[in-house]
Amino acid sequence: MVEETRAPKRGIWGWMLFDWAQQPFHTLIITFVFAPYFAAAVAPDAARGQELWGYATGIGGLLIALSSPVLGAIADASGPRKPWIFAFSILGVIGCWALWFAVPGMENLTFVLLAIALAVFGMEFAAVFNNAMMPTLVPRSELGRLSGSAWGLGYLGGLITLVLVLGFLSASPETGRTLLGFEPLFGLDPAMREGDRSAGPLTALWYMVFVLPMFLFTPDVKRKPSVSGAVKEGLSQLGKTLRRLPGERSYFSFLMSSMFYRDALNALYAFGGIYAAGVLGWSIIQIGIFGILANITGAAGAWLGGRADQRYGPKVVVSWSILILTFCCLLVISTTQTQVLFITVADAAGGSGLPDITFYLAGALIGAAGGAIQAASRTLLVDQVDRDKVTEAFGLYALSGKATTFIGPLAIAFATAFFAQEAFGLSTQEAQRLGVTPIIVLFMIGLVLLPMVKSRQYEVARA
Repeated sequence: MVEETRAPKRGIWGWMLFDWAQQPFHTLIITFVFAPYFAAAVAPDAARGQELWGYATGIGGLLIALSSPVLGAIADASGPRKPWIFAFSILGVIGCWALWFAVPGMENLTFVLLAIALAVFGMEFAAVFNNAMMPTLVPRSELGRLSGSAWGLGYLGGLITLVLVLGFLSASPETGRTLLGFEPLFGLDPAMREGDRSAGPLTALWYMVFVLPMFLFTPDVKRKPSVSGAVKEGLSQLGKTLRRLPGERSYFSFLMSSMFYRDALNALYAFGGIYAAGVLGWSIIQIGIFGILANITGAAGAWLGGRADQRYGPKVVVSWSILILTFCCLLVISTTQTQVLFITVADAAGGSGLPDITFYLAGALIGAAGGAIQAASRTLLVDQVDRDKVTEAFGLYALSGKATTFIGPLAIAFATAFFAQEAFGLSTQEAQRLGVTPIIVLFMIGLVLLPMVKSRQYEVARA
């Protein structure tokens, strides 16, 4: 067994600040500001916007799936993670910054779609290598709390940037005022939706500033004596691991289960705001309030999930989180401007606030369960391997997680396009509702595979 070590306190905080630095990418761009803006104002219509967004984010995930096995194996063989984080951070920052040029009603969307794919590719890949650093920072007994605290800190970072955008930058085209009643800072033009577009550059700047402590203070794996044979050594080790993996039932089942439920969660985050804009007719301001609520509950869920992880084991946390998230998906799909749980609560002219309240409730639950499941998943992986193999396990966890990141977005894109065909005679809203149903299927697959996974703390508690 490898002796457990502890990094200096500033190194641990530097690592945790990576989540703080990167979360605005998920909060502002993927979920609550830019994605619904793209669907509502840049794309021809909301259903087409959901379809195109699925293609762009799906292609970014597909690129990760195709390249991560090779690059991950090379990184494992060569040692340090920071050079990889730095390289992919550059790509992510460029992609985010380019989103400023997504003007309303633009005819050629190719540039914007490429920028979205590049941002996903760079930011997600940077997180892959940052996560691989976690097991070297604290002893195993503290990983649950470290993971939960980092996720919680990330949600707080997303919350602050969301308040900045909605309160001071993004204004309603009708009123010219932000959520807090101010005129946009820096003379941003509400008619050209410059406040919503500023989410891209703000994400890039925030990331560049707050990722610095990780680069400066967090200890990295030492460079191995011979890097020249890193490619051959890394691929050889990867091949051995993959051949051995099917015989390790719990380990293999966890990787398969997490592959599906993480993909479902990412798709739920990516399309929640788009769905609210298209089906409920929400404005960016309303979606932003939804995001603020989800980030508050996400921070609380991640923090509480880390504590529940230490007491009951991560498998319990993951299982309950999947059940809650599946219920939330059903709640979302069954809610329109006139219906809740498929029951009509208002006429076509509206008149009931219940659908909006229901969607806010679903957002709060999604935030809490999403924060808990992401934090607990990292420690449940550690339970599958010996301490001296945990770094390799995190590499494989990253590879398996990215191997199917394109399935959720592309499944939603294909389903939305399928149900939007004239032969079905469905409205744009109905096509959007049916288009997100693949998320439920992915959650269910993850839940079915989870009983075969062992949790070390749970087994100890039973004994």
